[in-house]
Amino acid sequence: MTDVNHADTGATSAVLDSAHIGDIEGAMGTIRLGDDAPRQKLSAKLRTLLAIVGPGLIVMAGDNDAGAFGTYTQVGQNYGTTLLWTLLLLVPVLYVNQEMVLRLGAVTGVGHARLILERFGKFWGAFSVIDLVLLNALTIVTEFIGISLGLSYLGIPQIPGVIVSALVVLAAASTGSFKRFERTCMVLIAGSVVLIPIFLMVHPPLGQIARDFVIPGMPAGAQLSTVMLLIIGIVGTTVAPWQLFFQQSYVIDKRITPRFMNYEKADLWIGIVVVIVGAGLIISVTAATFAGRPEFGNFTDALGVAKGLGTYVGQIAGVLFAIALIDASIIGAAAVGLSTSYALGDVLGLKHSLHRKPSEAKGFYAVFAGLLLVSAVVVLIPGSPLGLLTVGVQTLAGVLLPSATVFLLLLCNDKQVLGPWVNGRWLNLFTSVVIAILVMLSIVLTASVLFPDITSSTILWILGGGSAITIVAGIVLAVSRRGRSAVVQEPVDRSQRMSWRMPPLTLLARPEVSAGRRIGLTVLRTYLLVAMILVVVRVVQLALGH
Repeated sequence: MTDVNHADTGATSAVLDSAHIGDIEGAMGTIRLGDDAPRQKLSAKLRTLLAIVGPGLIVMAGDNDAGAFGTYTQVGQNYGTTLLWTLLLLVPVLYVNQEMVLRLGAVTGVGHARLILERFGKFWGAFSVIDLVLLNALTIVTEFIGISLGLSYLGIPQIPGVIVSALVVLAAASTGSFKRFERTCMVLIAGSVVLIPIFLMVHPPLGQIARDFVIPGMPAGAQLSTVMLLIIGIVGTTVAPWQLFFQQSYVIDKRITPRFMNYEKADLWIGIVVVIVGAGLIISVTAATFAGRPEFGNFTDALGVAKGLGTYVGQIAGVLFAIALIDASIIGAAAVGLSTSYALGDVLGLKHSLHRKPSEAKGFYAVFAGLLLVSAVVVLIPGSPLGLLTVGVQTLAGVLLPSATVFLLLLCNDKQVLGPWVNGRWLNLFTSVVIAILVMLSIVLTASVLFPDITSSTILWILGGGSAITIVAGIVLAVSRRGRSAVVQEPVDRSQRMSWRMPPLTLLARPEVSAGRRIGLTVLRTYLLVAMILVVVRVVQLALGH
């Protein structure tokens, strides 16, 4: 273990829980409070990085959860490796989104939900928390579905197995030691390495994998509408709203300050490599296992993939895949559950830190335990529409993701919140394009749930129309800004970045809301409410057999 020392900015910061100020106690090292010494030697930089690693790696590892296993195995079994290129396109999206939230966490010391509440009002604050709780609860159900499928393959009774898994997750987070929790997560992340021996046993064609990773293509003979929906599924499972809330709060709970921003960005890159490589391994292994087999193109679920590996590759491959599925689902359940507890703790003013024992943060741990136990029970109830719940989670995540990114972008341009850490022009431009694409994909996904027989031409019309509207809106915005160029804007002084922290929330002036922003938020609010209601109604109809 390393002991390396950061500047105490607690006196002027806005942190909501005193446990968020102190030594950085990572799984692989400690940085003492007040240590702002420069890291000159490579060994000192490495020790510091080891102490910081955690938030980015855990959030990305949690991204390859049960839902991701289901989506990636479906891609591989139905279409081979032809869609691997979509993973590479997601790398900049993943980095930009998560870099903005880690910046918000390190600079503000306040969680994502609380910032939305304070800067955009009670409606959006309540909306962000309510939809997060609902979506996360359903997501945790899918994690326990993954655990139950893995247990089923291993021949372990599901009821005791699922209950034990829930208790393991709960126990790992309830020790009152942040370091202990993070070490448990690192052990679980190391467990995902079992995908590598599976890959070696299957030995898929490396040349084809490399080509499909970098050269975009569509599966031959496949319907565009079906493939597009699966691509949207890849986007939805790789870039999810809970990740934004989790990483920002986890960075705060780990007590990371702007002094260590570059190390945290390196941690994020490590996590992105892990998630993309893991996704590529799952798709490639599944594609090679079922190529030329009767099951190719007839995906059922991850359990079917484990059985296929056991039949065509060997029993050991099937067992390792089931273990990897259980391991990934446990990581996902822990991260998703904590993102909910952190958000509610932020908004309700509860003590919310893994540094605290359950007796010191009863509400925080009660929410976490309640989500885990209720989700586990839902999975174990005979006749539960688990397949529809999984579809509902993916759809709701796709519907809500654009709004989450919109507020992320607005917060990262709020000078009172981020001061010298606000976004630059090119980052804003890239994020705006990403939001436009996410909105279009969200509309396609919502339409596909309401109208299962949606045609390829309809999807192309939605994408084409959305692109045209985006271009026109961009031109109008650029012209309007040029018209205001005569107004001298105060330049952003970035020289004090390392020591700048957001002042306490009570000292911040209310943000000015322009007419354009008010109209945009109203349109967004209307779309979200209508889309969510329609999706929920449709899922309920399907569950009732209509």
